[in-house]
Amino acid sequence: MAQAKIGIIGGSGLYKMDAFQDLEEVQVDTPFGPPSDSIILGTLSGTRVAFLARHGRNHHLLPSELPFRANIYAMKSLGVEYLISASAVGSLKEEVKPMDMVLPDQYIDRTKNRTSTFFGNGIAAHIAFGHPVCSQLAGILADAIVSLELPDITLHRGGTYICMEGPAFSTQAESNLYRSWGATIIGMTAVPEAKLAREAEIAYATLALATDYDCWHPDHDHVTIDMVIDYLRRNAINAQNVIQETVKRLSANPPLSDAHSALKFAILTPPEQMPAVTKDKLKLLLQKYL
Repeated sequence: MAQAKIGIIGGSGLYKMDAFQDLEEVQVDTPFGPPSDSIILGTLSGTRVAFLARHGRNHHLLPSELPFRANIYAMKSLGVEYLISASAVGSLKEEVKPMDMVLPDQYIDRTKNRTSTFFGNGIAAHIAFGHPVCSQLAGILADAIVSLELPDITLHRGGTYICMEGPAFSTQAESNLYRSWGATIIGMTAVPEAKLAREAEIAYATLALATDYDCWHPDHDHVTIDMVIDYLRRNAINAQNVIQETVKRLSANPPLSDAHSALKFAILTPPEQMPAVTKDKLKLLLQKYL
């Protein structure tokens, strides 16, 4: 199967990479079912890259319906070592304006109905997740954004991403609660995506694209899908430029990430005690340590 070391998961509004050349559409089968869509392999800045539309290219999947495990497993099976996740988010801070870009370094999980691990069924593993974002990959993203000098866009380095279940947007009470926690942005998809990427030993970073002020702001006290879509379209162009520049920099100097050895001390079950069926199912993740 074709391989790519760099993967991109495109969120709402980012369903393709216009600058891709030599496109190849790949259907990937995983033990966790099919991913959200076919994975598109293309050449970007001279580098082979794997792209997946998180909600499907026609945006038919709700956040709660996303096959997170299949998506990450598919990327792993293609050889992806670095994963850039583009996500539309609401802002919980005055200074983070619609159209701004945020590179969060923390997540708070407020989801309810999602499986957030590959493990279980006879194999126990507990990854370290205190620092859930690969700082090296986030740094390369930041350098790319600064170098592009995008007009009217501010980059916010660091911050906390609240991941809610959705699909409804927040109530004002919820929005104000999250603000009281010091959270920066709110979205519906970074978790369990980031946890699964860490279990798969893939360096992961979120490129968060602000579309609105959630509903806490007195001048923007409700979120409408029309408002979000307008900003999404404009954000998608900027996001593609940032990703292209990031790929160029990343391929020239790929860093060693702590994520690349995340399972080294995380697996508690002795190999001889692992059920054969589960061991075979997770062979792609475990083979380095068996």
